[in-house]
Amino acid sequence: MAYDIDNRLVIGLASSALFDLSDSDAVFRGQGEQPYREYQRQHQNTPLTPGVAFPFVRRLLSLNQLDPDNPPVEVVLLSHNDPDTGLRVFKSIEHHGLNITRAVFLQGRNPYQYVPAFNISLFLTANEEDVHEAVDVGIPAGLVLHSQINDDQEDDELRLAFDFDGVIVDDESEAVFQSEGLEQFKQHEKSKADIPHNPGLLKEFLEKVSRIQSLEQARSAEDPDYSPMLRIAIVTARNAPAHERVINTMRSWELMINDAFFLGGIDKKRVLEVFRPHIFFDDQRLHLDATSSVLPSVHIPFGIANRPK
Repeated sequence: MAYDIDNRLVIGLASSALFDLSDSDAVFRGQGEQPYREYQRQHQNTPLTPGVAFPFVRRLLSLNQLDPDNPPVEVVLLSHNDPDTGLRVFKSIEHHGLNITRAVFLQGRNPYQYVPAFNISLFLTANEEDVHEAVDVGIPAGLVLHSQINDDQEDDELRLAFDFDGVIVDDESEAVFQSEGLEQFKQHEKSKADIPHNPGLLKEFLEKVSRIQSLEQARSAEDPDYSPMLRIAIVTARNAPAHERVINTMRSWELMINDAFFLGGIDKKRVLEVFRPHIFFDDQRLHLDATSSVLPSVHIPFGIANRPK
């Protein structure tokens, strides 16, 4: 019987996002492919240590307890390795107890072209070239930056934080801000407060996460002892009056956001250090260069903020 992936949240994940590959990468870059192949074979039973996206993925997969017979989350490994050198990654996945069983190995090639085939809503990798190639053709991809890993054991929550413009929605309003300044941006948003934004690259990902929130709400209604795991926040440089269009856009899409921070230019790092997300998505490196020192940060290189000046 065929395995249906159309109604699941599917994440595509490069091994560089899931594990720390610094040692093996150093062999490949310094000595070449054949020594790298020998190194991976020699160390195939030595588990790789968790990387930046590991806590996010581990907690995301734990949401499958909501419906073990029809799990809502699927993670697919998308790798530049060939199957031989990739064996160590699969053995490491097994060692760490992650339920990841599906993979694509493409020797030296960018795997983003297989994102539609697997119904993937988000492709995460630490390979910058791969991300830019994917985003250029409209694939929802994020660059996992070298970041502080947040794997606290205090609770089972999965906290996701999103910038708004250029991430959840397109860059229409960001373009106004960039070309005409802050006051014109505010007037633009005030005049369009009741007009929903067009979707951005991560709208579908957020939409499918929201469906899992609905499953958690249903579970809580049946079982008062169940505590929902998912908590979603928007962290944006917007403030009043530009806040209203954000809320109305979420309403029109019927998506629930637990928390929203309308910061009006206050450093995002200040609130994110308190919220402690397991992953934070933003389209501007200016913000991410600060947040990556304290939490897992992902660059979405989309829109006018990422075009050459």
